[in-house]
Amino acid sequence: MTSESAAGAAAPVWPEPSEKFVLTPQLQGMVQRAVAYLQAGYPVNLAGPAGVGKTTLALHLAAQLRQPVTLIHGDDEFGSSDLVGSDQGYRRSKLIDNFIHSVVKTEETLKTLWADNRLTTACRHGHVLIYDEFTRSRPEANNVLLSVLGEGLLNLPKRGPGGEGYLQVHPSFRAIFTSNPQEYAGVHPSQDALLDRLITIYMDQYDRQTEVAITASSGGVGPAMAEQIVELVHHVRKRGLGGQHPSIRAAVMIARVLASQGLSCDPTHPLVVSTCRDVLHLDRRGGRADTAFSPEELPGMLQAIWGNSAGRVRSSRPSSPSAEVEEVLV
Repeated sequence: MTSESAAGAAAPVWPEPSEKFVLTPQLQGMVQRAVAYLQAGYPVNLAGPAGVGKTTLALHLAAQLRQPVTLIHGDDEFGSSDLVGSDQGYRRSKLIDNFIHSVVKTEETLKTLWADNRLTTACRHGHVLIYDEFTRSRPEANNVLLSVLGEGLLNLPKRGPGGEGYLQVHPSFRAIFTSNPQEYAGVHPSQDALLDRLITIYMDQYDRQTEVAITASSGGVGPAMAEQIVELVHHVRKRGLGGQHPSIRAAVMIARVLASQGLSCDPTHPLVVSTCRDVLHLDRRGGRADTAFSPEELPGMLQAIWGNSAGRVRSSRPSSPSAEVEEVLV
C-alpha cells in the first residue's frame, strides 16, 4: 500500500499493485461475488480461520473499487470515540473593544477542538473502510456502525465538527470487514443487528490448486516444489499431527525459508527437517493418542511424502505458475 498527500491534507492510502497475488477459479469466484455486493452498496464480511488470507483478499477487493482505503484493526480497548473521534482540547479567544476610550468591552469564547477518527474520515470522504478482525472490538464500540451501514448516517457524540450531531455518509463509502471464528481467543460475539447489515462470505482452507499457486507465488519457489510443500501441509492438517491444522501460511513460510537458503525439499537436509518441524509445530509431544507426534518421526514422514509425490509432481505440474493460474495486479 502507498499513501499520497496534498498540501497538508491527511494522506489517503491506496492499495499498491502486487505481482504475487494470484487468482484461481476458487478465488476468482469469491472476488466476483464480493465486488458485486460492494458495488451494490452492501458491506462485506470475510469470515474464516487465521491464515486463509482474509486481509490480503480485502485489500485486493478495495483495489478493484479504485478508491482510497482507511484501515482499522479491531482492539478490545476500543470505544466509540476510537472509531468516530472526540474533543481533543480547547481554543480560547478574547476580544477587547476599546474603540471608545472611556468604555472597555471584553468578549471571551471557548471552543472545543474536534478531531475525526478513522471511521469518520472514511464516511466523510468516501473511502473504502477495511475493518480487520472487527470482532476483536467489543460489541458496544461497534454500535456506531449500525446507523452508518443501515441509514447512511454517522451519529457524532455531543459535539461534532461545526456542532452538527450527525454526518451524512458519502455515497462512495464502502466497507469490508474480516472476522475470525468466535471460539478464537480474544474474539467477541457480534451483535445480530450488525451481522444482519453485512453480507458474509465464509472462507476456509483453499483447494489444492489454489494453495499450490499461492505457495509458488508468495514463497518464491517453482510449482513442483510448491506442490511438495502443500502435500506435506495437507498431510499434517488431515492427520492433525501434534493437534495442528496448519493453514496456507505455513506452506508459504516453509517455501520462503527454503528458497532464501537455496534448498529443495530434501528430507535428509537438517535445515529442511528443522524448518518443517518448527513451522508446523511438530516439536510438541503428548496430546491425544491419535494426534501425538514425536519429532524423530519427521524425517521418515518427509521421505515417505516427498518420495511418493516427486515423480507425480514432475510429470503433472506445468513449468510455471502462469500455465495454471492467472497473475493479477492488486
